[in-house]
Amino acid sequence: MLVHYPFSGLTAGCDEAGRGCLAGPVSAAAVILPKDFYHPALNDSKQLSEKKRETLRPIIEKEALAWSVVMMSPEEVDELNVLWASIEGMHRALKQLDPQPELVLIDGNRFKSYREVPHKTVVKGDGIYLSIAAASVLAKTHRDEHMKALAEKYPEYGWERNKGYPTKEHRSGIAEFGAREHHRKSFKLLPDQLRLLL
Repeated sequence: MLVHYPFSGLTAGCDEAGRGCLAGPVSAAAVILPKDFYHPALNDSKQLSEKKRETLRPIIEKEALAWSVVMMSPEEVDELNVLWASIEGMHRALKQLDPQPELVLIDGNRFKSYREVPHKTVVKGDGIYLSIAAASVLAKTHRDEHMKALAEKYPEYGWERNKGYPTKEHRSGIAEFGAREHHRKSFKLLPDQLRLLL
């Protein structure tokens, strides 16, 4: 069962989605939950069905004391690299929170200090702490929504199904139609790196 981190002040959980994708943004979320918040279905977003994530999203957004989701563009991912783009996205999401947190919990083992706020990195934290799990759900659902919208403009890649991850369908689309501005140029899109068609 997921729990609140044992800290009396305002705690923001942070997580990202889309780091392993070939296309689309990396999304980063920050969430401050009330101390009495609990939902039995809330878990690491990767452990939940799409339907459960979509059910949880409005509950989290309504009940949270503050929440924010930021999209880091493919260009920013290419410029910063995917890890630092994720961290920058978390910083931008944290800056948008009102009230501001007194402690930041980050899923994973890498982070750069946010202002003067203490932080703690937690490997697989989205399966331990409620605030990180809530952030993982928001990061994932907001990014999925974005990729479904892009899929309407670029149906040849199947983004409504693969969300930009390196599936056989996605790579077949790249091989046939080339890459778009939403692809990450710093990633190896195909085993025999294709000529980019922009």
